[in-house]
Amino acid sequence: MSKRNSQPAKTAARERLRQERERQAKRDKTKRQVIVAASVVAVLAAAGGIGYAVVQNNKPGYWEAAKDDKLVKPANTSGADGTTVVIGKSTAPKTLEMYEDPRCPICAQFEQTVGATVKKDVDDGKFKIQYVGASFIDNNTQGEGSKNALSAMGAALNVSPEAFLEYKAALYSKQWHPDETDDKFKDDSYLIKVADTVPALKGNAAFQKAVKDGTYDKWALDMSGAFNKSGVQGTPTLKMDGKTITGSDGQNAPMTVPEFTTAIDKVLQG
Repeated sequence: MSKRNSQPAKTAARERLRQERERQAKRDKTKRQVIVAASVVAVLAAAGGIGYAVVQNNKPGYWEAAKDDKLVKPANTSGADGTTVVIGKSTAPKTLEMYEDPRCPICAQFEQTVGATVKKDVDDGKFKIQYVGASFIDNNTQGEGSKNALSAMGAALNVSPEAFLEYKAALYSKQWHPDETDDKFKDDSYLIKVADTVPALKGNAAFQKAVKDGTYDKWALDMSGAFNKSGVQGTPTLKMDGKTITGSDGQNAPMTVPEFTTAIDKVLQG
C-alpha cells in the first residue's frame, strides 16, 4: 500500500484541508468585513455629502443675502431708497423714462444707434432722463451680471451723472457688451476694465473699491425692484408723460435716430 494512501496519510491530508478551509474562511470573513465597512463609510460619506449639499443649497445665495444689507444710496439720486435717477437740466420741460437691463442685447442695440442722440438731447435741455435698471435676464439665465453691472453703475453715478451716462454707454458698446448668454458682467474685474475707458472712472480708486466691495449691491436690488413694480414688461422701454414711446411699428422702442426723434418731438409738442 502506498504511504500516500495510508489511513494516517489520509487523516493528515484531511486535517491540512480542514486547516486550509478555516484559514480561507477567515480570509473571506475579513474581506467581507472590509467590504461592508467600506460600504458603510461610502454610504455615510454620501449621506454626509448629500446633507452638506442640502445645507448649502438651502443657504441664501449672495444676492439673496444682500437684500438684508444696509442700503447705501449713490450720490445724485433721490427718493426714499435712492432709486430715482434723473439726469439733465432742471429747465428741461419733460422727462424721458428709460427702462433697461444691462445684459439686454436690444438695449445694447438701442444704445449703439440712438444713445448718442439721447445724450445730446439731454445736454441740450430738450428733456431729462429718468433711468430705471432691471435684472430680469439674471432670473431667466440664473446669472448675476445684470445686478452686478447695476451695482457698478451705482458706483459710477456716485462719481457724477456724466460718468454714469458714459459708463452706461461703454457697457452697451459693441466692444464690451457680451452675448446675452455670457454672464461676463458678474466679474468685477471686467466691469472695472470697461470703466477704465471712461476718463472720470479710469484708475478711480474709490470707484473700484465700491465695485469690489459691492457697496451698491443692495441699491442695485432695490433699483431692480423698482423696475419690477413699474409694470413694464420688457427692455428697452421708453416712456414720457405716461405714454410708451415706440417706433414705426407702434410696439417697440424706436431703434433708429429718425424714428426716435420723430417719436420724441411728437410727445414734446403734444
